[in-house]
Amino acid sequence: MIIEIDGYGHNVRLSGKKCSERQLREMYRQTKTMVVDIKDFPDVFCRLHRFDRIQYSNDMNIDFVLDTDTDHIYTPS
Repeated sequence: MIIEIDGYGHNVRLSGKKCSERQLREMYRQTKTMVVDIKDFPDVFCRLHRFDRIQYSNDMNIDFVLDTDTDHIYTPS
């Protein structure tokens, strides 16, 4: 599963075990409560949920986008 974390100060892609949107929302909430500086969100998310940063590439198929500015989680079109 590939997710993109988009927000002020970061735009990263992560790879990890496939999960449902509901599970991803819970993972997002859990990580958000543990982060003091939003710029640390991707690293904390990776540690907590065993995801890995991957190289940014335009031809990747993104499963979900986590927008840390708006707290919106969605499937890109």
